[in-house]
Amino acid sequence: MSNKSVKSVQLVPLEAIFAVTITVLAALAQSSQGQEQAAPPAAKPAVVSAPVASTPYRNQPPRISNREAAILEAVWGIEDPSVKAVESGLIIRFSYRVVDPEKAKPLNDKKLAPVLESPEKRLQLVVPTMEKVGQLRQAPEKIEAGKSYWMAFSNPGRPIKPGDHVDVVIGNFHVRGLVVE
Repeated sequence: MSNKSVKSVQLVPLEAIFAVTITVLAALAQSSQGQEQAAPPAAKPAVVSAPVASTPYRNQPPRISNREAAILEAVWGIEDPSVKAVESGLIIRFSYRVVDPEKAKPLNDKKLAPVLESPEKRLQLVVPTMEKVGQLRQAPEKIEAGKSYWMAFSNPGRPIKPGDHVDVVIGNFHVRGLVVE
C-alpha cells in the first residue's frame, strides 16, 4: 500500500503543475494578442525594410580616397574616375565626369597617348586606333562641365581582370590605384 500512496502523491503534483502551466500559457497568449492589437502600425515597416538594409557590400563599386578625389577635382577638374572591364574583358574603359572643363583639357588632348598601367603585372595597355574610326576615346573640341567622358584600352589576352589595381597616365595626369570593376 505504500507504493500506491507514493504513486498517487506523484500524480497529484504533476497534474497540478500541468494545470498551472496550461493556465499560465493561456493567460500569456491572451495578453500577447491584446498587445499585438494595441501595437502601433509603425512596427510593421521595420520588418519590411530589414531586407533592404541587408544588401551585400560587395556589390558596391570601389571608391578612391576623399583626399585623392579632392586633388583630382582641384587640379584636373574631374570627379568619379572609374575603370571597368567591358566586352568580356577585351576592353578596359576609363571614364570620368568633368567638373571644370578648362582644367580637364589635357585629358582630351589628341596629341597625348593615354596609357593604362598595371604595376603588379608590369603591363601597359594603350588606346587602339581603328582604321575607319580612329582612337577609341572621346576627344571633343569643346569639353562641357557635368558630362562624362571615356577612353577604351585594348586588353588582348585579358591579362587585366576585375579586381586588379591599375594606373592611368595621360601626359602629366596620373591617377593611381583604380580598381578594375
